[in-house]
Amino acid sequence: MKKFIVAAITLITVLVTSLAANGQDAPLDPDTGLPASQPFDFPAQGPAAPFWAKRLTGYFTTADGVRLRYSVLLPKASGRFPVILSINGYDAGSIGGTPYLQYKTSMSVELDKRLVEAGYAVMGVNAAGSGCSAGPLEYTRPQLGRHGAEAVEFAASQAWSDAKVGMVNWSYGGSSQLATAQHRPPHLRAIVPGMVLTDFRDALMPGGVPAPGFITPLRGAMRAYWEKVVAQTATEEGDAFCLAQIPKNLAAEDTNSVMHLFLSHPLRDDRMKSFDLAPHADRVQVPVLSLEAFQDQAITPRSGYYQSRLDPAKLWSVQTNGGHNMYLAADFQEMAVRFLDRFVKGENNGFERDTPRTTVWMEAAEASASGNELERRVSPKPRWVVQRGSIRGDDLAVKAFHLVAGQALADAPGSGAADGFDYPGAGVVVNDIAGSSFWGPLPGDWKTTGIAYTSPPLGEDMMVYGPGSADLWVTATAGDADLQVTVTELRSDGQETYVQRGWLRLSNRALDTARSTPLLPVRLERPEQPTPLLPGQPVLARVEIHKMGHYFRSGSQLRIWIDTPAQTGGLVFDTFTQKQRLHLLHNARYDSVVRLGVLKDVKGPASYPACGATILQPCRPDPLATR
Repeated sequence: MKKFIVAAITLITVLVTSLAANGQDAPLDPDTGLPASQPFDFPAQGPAAPFWAKRLTGYFTTADGVRLRYSVLLPKASGRFPVILSINGYDAGSIGGTPYLQYKTSMSVELDKRLVEAGYAVMGVNAAGSGCSAGPLEYTRPQLGRHGAEAVEFAASQAWSDAKVGMVNWSYGGSSQLATAQHRPPHLRAIVPGMVLTDFRDALMPGGVPAPGFITPLRGAMRAYWEKVVAQTATEEGDAFCLAQIPKNLAAEDTNSVMHLFLSHPLRDDRMKSFDLAPHADRVQVPVLSLEAFQDQAITPRSGYYQSRLDPAKLWSVQTNGGHNMYLAADFQEMAVRFLDRFVKGENNGFERDTPRTTVWMEAAEASASGNELERRVSPKPRWVVQRGSIRGDDLAVKAFHLVAGQALADAPGSGAADGFDYPGAGVVVNDIAGSSFWGPLPGDWKTTGIAYTSPPLGEDMMVYGPGSADLWVTATAGDADLQVTVTELRSDGQETYVQRGWLRLSNRALDTARSTPLLPVRLERPEQPTPLLPGQPVLARVEIHKMGHYFRSGSQLRIWIDTPAQTGGLVFDTFTQKQRLHLLHNARYDSVVRLGVLKDVKGPASYPACGATILQPCRPDPLATR
């Protein structure tokens, strides 16, 4: 789900629609008479010139007998080199081939170039069952970490290696780092994971609400890497083993895809728990530079909150608004190389002395207005930055916004009759899988299928940080329903800015009370614990609002929308469809309240960012102003 993963997903999804929109008829399949499936290829960019002195390719065999494909780019120097390793299920084992130089790759060519020029050997490995690699495809299950640890030790033992190994990359490449580090390979010295999918439920069923719209195009993109990028490289190199393995992997993926996870394991049974990397993150002992994007349009920003299980003395955290590809930002990559220089090479460059433990990029925007995609994607920069030590619970004040009569938010519990809305509604789309930032149009029934609660103008600035919890007392008449909670800022200039969302299937509301906090409801999600509703019986539904970092300015108003889940980035939901009337209660007995974390002692610029400039936080005119 990296930069070309999201591009591939988008292109695969809209190809036929695009042809029709431009007056072109898609060719018909002669057997079915329907539009034929179009062959997909990644768009070429660049090309880049080779920036390495020598490229090595081959296979190594794991302890369980699986052959994994690797490719290594060596710097223009002599001797032995520290190694930076990436592992994913796309094309990591084929770096350096013709498609790679045309930016048809899941890797960051820009980062690889920085690393090679800094004196590192850059090594990519395809995970088992992907690309040229043999074995079963198991995504984030324990095999990934075992094989990753063996890849580290293989790299450390090579004649061109000085036995110092680090790891980089994001998405699948971030998951592989966390999985590998949990196995504590002796020669692994540091990792730089970004946008880590620790738990497949975050992307498949956030809050228990099925989100199948992402799965089919994701499969198409993964398979396209193997069929196009990896196969082209193997053909050019005469790699007969790879060319024979790719069809086997494609056939195996048909029977072991993420689609099967979604259908066969809708709750957190033992099989799904085996995909979750977060519970064992405390086994990671090496220094970690973590990157998170609050509006991650592919996998959400949750990452299982694995960072909370790490040793804070070994963790540096960078967080930002924006999407899944923020790992490409040149400013972050510069920091990453300096981190690796310190902890992989062992240079005394002062990283740990002058780098705050927590860096939050605020109101990040693309600094390049160029139409050149390669320039634009590396250009994001923060408008301003919050820098802190390790942020702990007592650094946050819990701010409560109670739902009250008149569809308002107040400092104290409310009174009055419950507010009702029709369910399901269409909801309002925000953003898409490609990282385009926008508010979708208001559906025709929006006034009756959702409710917005708005605070009075804020008397002072407020830095909302981390997850939040919408603790809602709800009644439903059909036994179940899906809720979406959207946080926005209504600016004093009349524009409404998207901040964050969260979702919950009401029957999935049972909590792990030992782990839940006022700001983070932790759900059990076990197959034996669904809790359907009885008509008219109020239940407390705690909706997790995903992590955020947003500066509300004095004079702005905080708004909470409650409605039916709608497309949010790449998440496209399959909601509970039975028509009914939902009610939200707000009185002394049934106090519905939204709790947000407020980071203390933050002072940002007085002026708002330009509307629409902040990555994946779109603006729109206040729709309630003319209601």
